Amino acid sequence: MNIQFKPIDKKEISTILPLLKIINTTTPHNLLEERIYKMTECSHYECVGAYDEEKLIGISGLWYSHRHYVGKSVEPDHVIIDESYRGNNIGKRFFEWIYQYTKEKGCEAIELNTYTGNRKSHKFYYNEGFEIYGFHFVKVMRDDKTFY
Repeated sequence: MNIQFKPIDKKEISTILPLLKIINTTTPHNLLEERIYKMTECSHYECVGAYDEEKLIGISGLWYSHRHYVGKSVEPDHVIIDESYRGNNIGKRFFEWIYQYTKEKGCEAIELNTYTGNRKSHKFYYNEGFEIYGFHFVKVMRDDKTFY
């Protein structure tokens, strides 16, 4: 394996859809695609990838912001490693790269959310030195009140 990490060009954002659909099982494909294109229009978002040669095997969105309690921060979002590559420390190497990459952009902290049922990710993030700081609440304001 020749694993490399790099930003994904906004023009190539649709390449993340197969991996993104692994954790977005209820979002219709066309809506998911529309949302990722909208995300790329935000100046405080970028997507980075893990590649085996030219094959995209991992993704993470990065949301940049300034927080009153911690300064400039980055939030990894929709972090996914292709299941066939798991267990090879790619996630750990990917995060090491993300730490360095975002520190070079001036980030002072990293914070993230993970689904409560995703226990494997909890163990991973604890091992990476993350601590639970609070709870993430969501209220769907659409009339159907459905999360998708």
